[in-house]
Order: sequence, then structure tokens, then C-alpha cells
Amino acid sequence: MTLAPDAVGRPPQPRPAIPALIDEATVESIAGETWIALVGEDEVLVPIPGDLPEDTLSAWVDVVGPWTGSVVLTTGRQTAADLTRALLGEAAPELLDHEDVADAFGEIANVVGGNVKAAIPGPSTLGLPEVGPAPAVRNPADVCRIEVCWRGQPLVVSVQGALPSLPVPNTQHDNPHQNGASQ
Repeated sequence: MTLAPDAVGRPPQPRPAIPALIDEATVESIAGETWIALVGEDEVLVPIPGDLPEDTLSAWVDVVGPWTGSVVLTTGRQTAADLTRALLGEAAPELLDHEDVADAFGEIANVVGGNVKAAIPGPSTLGLPEVGPAPAVRNPADVCRIEVCWRGQPLVVSVQGALPSLPVPNTQHDNPHQNGASQ
């Protein structure tokens, strides 16, 4: 077996932080397009910051690939319920249960996350949506975050890296022979 000359002796490449791969304008565009597609043309996200209420709910999907992390949407619980009603339209039950909200909010996170994954270079996989308290930001340098409002209520979209990061594959072998042959 022959190793490619450029792979021999090179140190492993560090995983890129998300700001090197995607910017706030792209995340805002993805979120806005998703909103229009799923919630309706009259339902837009306004790019102005707002303070989240104390009672929040988050929905997220994990992205695993050259960059690994989560795409997290966070808003107030009441806003998540209002969003569920807007998403379901006339099919919305009079009384929403937690599962209705989790399914609808999780679906929006899934679509936003899938589009973020598609915008990041390299092959990646997307996990299933999860809903609950927001996952902790583990590395502030590995976050791309936007703050928007929907119907006057704040919503945060955070693309945040997972730490500790996954190990980088080692291309060097511990074999003492220069060509990598076994004894």
C-alpha cells in the first residue's frame, strides 16, 4: 500500500468553527424562506432583536459532518403554540397539547436545519428533531446566531458547534516502517 505524499506527516486539520462556514445573512435568509414556505406568505420574520421570555421552548436538529453541532430555534412557549396554530391552519385543534407543539416546532427546526446543512460544505447527516430546553452553547466562538421577531414575538436561531468536538481521523500510523508495511 502506498500513501499519498501529501497525507504523510501532515498534522490533522482542525474542525472549522461555524462562522467560517456560514454567516448570519445566510441563516436569516434560510429561516425567512422556511417561514414563508411552511407558515405562509403573510408570515414573515422581522430582523430585529427582542428579549426572550423566561418560559421558552427550543427545537433543534443535530448536524454531523466536517462541522458538527446543532441548529436551534428558541422562542416563548406561547409563541411556539401560536406558531403551531399558524402552521396547522384550519386543521389546528381548539386545544393544543404538548405533542402538537413539539411536532410543529420540531418540523420547522428540521427544515431550517436541513437547509443550513445543505449550505455547509462537505457531506453531513441530519439528526431527528428534538424539542425541550435549549442545548447549552459550548463554545461561543463556534456560534452563528440571529435574533428575529415573528408577530412581534422574539425568536432566536442559533447554529452552534458541539464540544468537545469529534476526534479528527489520524492519517498517520504507529507502524515503525516508513511504507506502513507490517512485519
